[in-house]
Parts: sequence; structure tokens; C-alpha cells
Amino acid sequence: MLLAGKNAIITGCARGIGRQMLIAFAENGANVWACCRTITQEFAEFTTHLASDNGVTITPLAFDITDAAKMKEAVKTIQAAKVSVDVLVNNAGITYNALFQMTSMEKMREVFEVNFFAQVAFTQYIVRLMTRQKSGSVIHIASSAAIDANPGRSAYGASKAAVICMTRAMAHELAEHNIRANAIAPGITDTDMVEASMSPETIAATVAQTRLKRMGMPSDIADAAVFLASDLSSYVTGEVLRVDGGLQN
Repeated sequence: MLLAGKNAIITGCARGIGRQMLIAFAENGANVWACCRTITQEFAEFTTHLASDNGVTITPLAFDITDAAKMKEAVKTIQAAKVSVDVLVNNAGITYNALFQMTSMEKMREVFEVNFFAQVAFTQYIVRLMTRQKSGSVIHIASSAAIDANPGRSAYGASKAAVICMTRAMAHELAEHNIRANAIAPGITDTDMVEASMSPETIAATVAQTRLKRMGMPSDIADAAVFLASDLSSYVTGEVLRVDGGLQN
């Protein structure tokens, strides 16, 4: 119960890493605003059962992070709860693979809009709440691609590199308010998004480059997020935690 009594916001909860984070946070005692683009009946039932099984509150929030008006509505809902916001996990994002010369400016802007600019806007709203209470932990999901600059990932890697820079700058600026900011840089992880964007041959080749010789699981990333959200990491800020099985570039 590392997060007992804490209130967390997690974006991109519908599937993959975000869904596993929601499970891990609930199992560790956190109340969660579970953000996703749409709330299906399956997701609503899932969150209801998850909350009941763990004795926590889970509030689904539906909004597209690139829709400024819907984002503001979601923030107002969070504010209306009149409880502390202890953790923000910016997990929502998109991937894109293409050679630099084959990446259109339209696609580059789309990737940055979702993976960086929308994250900035939402984080600014939530950090205002954290500043008033003089505490908080912000966790950004970056990528090993932001560090390794893999071929074919110029747009995606650059957007995540911007996230890392923002994280480190935030850590400097927000420390006086007792707000920590860290990033997680996953390597290849077993999600629908990876399977849809990478061929089986590319996945196999990437796995072969890891020291552990396996794909990461969403639970591996979720466990790292629980650590950074918990008081176990109370003296950790401005860090980028690679969770990539020892990926060798």
C-alpha cells in the first residue's frame, strides 16, 4: 500500500501501460482520476470493480488531451472534488515511425501536439493545484528513443526528448514548492501500440539488443511509476529512469 491515501491523475488509462498503471495505483491504495479519450461500458465496469476490490475511488474522466475546452472541463471536475492532487502521470501519447526525410511537417506537428504541447498544457493546470498545497509528484512517460535517437524515430524521439527537457526544468523550478518531477523512459514494451507500429522482425531485433532478452511488460513500467509516486522516492527529482531491459544502442 505504497500510495495509501494519495490522489492521482493518470492519462491514457484505456489500454496498455496506462491501464496497468491504473491497476497498480489502485492496488497500492491510491484514489485515481482515470483519464481516457472515451469511456466505454467495458472501461466503466472495469474501473467500478477495480475500485471496489481495492477500497479506493476511481473517477473516469473522458477528454482528448488535444481538445483545450474538454481539458479545462476535466480540470474543473478535479478541482470540484476539493481534495489534494498528489500525483500526475502523463502517460497518454502516440507513436510514429518513419525516416526523417519521409516525415511530413503535418505529421511532425501532430506528434508534438499530442506528446508534448498537450502534456505541457495539462501539467500547467495541475501544477497550479500542487503549488497551492506545496506538494506533489509529476511523472512523465518519455521513451528510450528520446535518448538513443533510433533511426526512423526522429519525430517520436524528438517529442519525447522535449518531455525529458521539460521534466528536468520543472524539477528545478518546482522544488521550492516541494513538487518533484521525474520521467520514465520505457524501452520496447508489450502493448498494442508497439505491435501496431513495429513489424515482428523489428520487435525481435530490438528484443535481441536488450540485456535481458525480453520485451518489457506494462507492469514493469507501472511499478516504476508507483515508486516515483510514492514516498520511497521523496528525495528523487529531475531524473530519467530507463526501464528498458538494458537496451544496448
